[in-house]
Parts: sequence; structure tokens; C-alpha cells
Amino acid sequence: MRQLNATQADDLYELVSERQGRSLIITSNRAPNDWYPLFPNPVVAESLLDRLINTSHQVIMNGPSCRPNKRPKNRADKPSTK
Repeated sequence: MRQLNATQADDLYELVSERQGRSLIITSNRAPNDWYPLFPNPVVAESLLDRLINTSHQVIMNGPSCRPNKRPKNRADKPSTK
């Protein structure tokens, strides 16, 4: 994930705020603490992550990725990009 600009950070904050108390699924390959440097405004980052972390159920998945198993075994199996 790259750093968000101010508009993107505000949009994400608004989305999370509007969904508070209702279902919202967010997936990430980063821990919540790793999100702080992605926001240009530390106050927005703290507020957004506070809303997410304190009202969430976190499912932490460890183990090997399933992606390599989904790749074609050889070039003949690879779908055409035409």
C-alpha cells in the first residue's frame, strides 16, 4: 500500500465513519500499526484506526499463500491475453 494523499485519507475516514455500527470488511497484508505512516495527517490516521480496531473482529491468517497453487503449471495452460 502506498501513502495516501489527503483526499484519499479523508475519503477512507468518511467511509469508515459512515459504516460505523454496520458491517464493513477490510482486508490488508499489513498490521494496523503499519497503517499510520500511510496517512499524511496523524490525527486522521489515529481516529480512523481507533474506529476500526476498537469495534472490529480481527482474523489473522498465517501460513503459505494459496496463490502459487492457482498459477498455471506450464505455458500451455496459461490463458491467452488476446
